Amino acid sequence: MALRTLNAVPTPAASPGAARFEVRLAACAREIDAAQALRYRVFHEELGATLAGDAPGRDVDAFDPVCDHLVILDHGAGRAVVGTYRLLRRSVAERHGSFYSAGEFDIAPLLDHPGELLELGRSCVDPAYRNGATMQLLWQGIAAYILRHGVSLMFGCASLPGTDIDALAPTLAYLHRHHLAPPALRARALPGRHVALDRLSAPAASGDSVVTQLGARASAAGLPSLLKGYLRVGGYIGDGAVIDHAFNTTDVCLIVPMDELSGKYAKHFLNRTA
Repeated sequence: MALRTLNAVPTPAASPGAARFEVRLAACAREIDAAQALRYRVFHEELGATLAGDAPGRDVDAFDPVCDHLVILDHGAGRAVVGTYRLLRRSVAERHGSFYSAGEFDIAPLLDHPGELLELGRSCVDPAYRNGATMQLLWQGIAAYILRHGVSLMFGCASLPGTDIDALAPTLAYLHRHHLAPPALRARALPGRHVALDRLSAPAASGDSVVTQLGARASAAGLPSLLKGYLRVGGYIGDGAVIDHAFNTTDVCLIVPMDELSGKYAKHFLNRTA
């Protein structure tokens, strides 16, 4: 599949080193390889994933050749790839045969949604670049892609670090209580892999839910930054979680309908990119 090129989206002028960074689609095999190397360093070396493959020091799978790879380049460090996101549109997935998320979730309700769908995955940023400016670049790159291809709904496997369900229970219960998708969009974890999100939702003796006792704010604070951003602008979570032992994560299905984006941040994000 020929790679399509996004116009570079520069770092906001107010950010330090504005001229150093750009976000766009990977334009050559070298940049894709650099993105796969970054993914390996973050997922395997930093987060403890046990990735098997034929490319040492690279996170590679069968979806890479058919996906677009959003990258952040640091021109001050030899055009190093310091952030990446993998993007797969419905029109491409239909030719390939499936979406990555279908290996963990029944996404049939999402496939019934009209228009172009966009699956997001394999998001990571080099530890030295994890700041607000880099996150904004990722958001701007995704927004440009959405606008160019007329995407009506985004989704993907959003990962919580670790596989200890007891430790993650307050966060999963918070997601179930506050961000569960409406029935028409409620993708569901596949049978045999389904982990209930609402394990702590039963009322406590005092009459308050355990989630309330633990504090919704504390539960929300434990969410990864990108997931919090998606939820803030109107994203939802599907029914059930899936433990991914290979990546040492617990995954939920993130669903973001474009026609329901809410809040000043969402409007600023899309209008600025447009």
